[in-house]
Amino acid sequence: MTPVPTSPVPTTPADTDRAIGFTIPARHARGRIVRLAPVLDTILAAHAYPAPIEALLTEALTLAALIGSTLKEAGGQLTMQAQTEGGIVKLLVCDYRGGELRGYVDFDADRLAEAPEDPTLFALFGKGYLAITFDQADTGERYQGIVPLDGDSLSEAAEHYFLQSEQIPTLIRVGTGALGQDGRVAGGLLLQHLPEGEDGRDRIHTRLDHPEWEHVAILGGTMKPEELADPALSLETLVWRLFNEETEVRVQGETRFVRGCRCSPDYIASVLAKFPPEEQRDMADEDGMIVVDCAFCARKFPVPAALEIVTPPSL
Repeated sequence: MTPVPTSPVPTTPADTDRAIGFTIPARHARGRIVRLAPVLDTILAAHAYPAPIEALLTEALTLAALIGSTLKEAGGQLTMQAQTEGGIVKLLVCDYRGGELRGYVDFDADRLAEAPEDPTLFALFGKGYLAITFDQADTGERYQGIVPLDGDSLSEAAEHYFLQSEQIPTLIRVGTGALGQDGRVAGGLLLQHLPEGEDGRDRIHTRLDHPEWEHVAILGGTMKPEELADPALSLETLVWRLFNEETEVRVQGETRFVRGCRCSPDYIASVLAKFPPEEQRDMADEDGMIVVDCAFCARKFPVPAALEIVTPPSL
């Protein structure tokens, strides 16, 4: 870990598709800042979503990158799932594993066409909920928290998750913008308070009005959405802008992001092979192929159904 420089580092032409973590020891706080662009475009381009759905998935992918990249285990996985019964959005899923991001939205196109041009979170989900699940690769443990989709954004719901499920005061900011004629860019900031203990130790006296947390949250709240979404500003520069007056800020290792869809013909064939031949034939088309659609990457995978094994009659 290296200290944040005492003056802004030189900006880069396009600092995207990565995250960095940092801690402020004197404030018992930690943070993470992320920016996505090419990876974001690759995921969105597979679906050609309407603007409101694209904006929703953009925020969700940014949150998945922010929260998922806090996992210490390389094989650990974060899954975010938002859904409701009877809403315009039926299901939103994003996940992160080892720097790989993927996500998709299932929605009612007819009802979306009848909604306002810039629908609120409630208009999209109605009475919905957000579930955040962590799968630990090394131990095989899984834990999940579920919170209502209250407030104006998925980011607010994620803040409530950390406060309710983990008792960690949290501030999350997300900014989005255009990059070129057709591209999109999104950035996010996550700040958390770990009073009376460093990360990994017992935390006590957690409260929102703790003076250390108030100080960090006020500074974090000054971060502008357009700064988060400006690829010409390095992530290190943004950390410096917020906390250059602190006694010490430790910048931790970075995480690089790629579009990750784990579907492949071999993987799908291995899953289908677990079904009995007669069930495979029921799923097959007239040409004997089972066509599997991947919701994440919108590709179709035709796999031959198993042939029935005919046992010759005994003589």
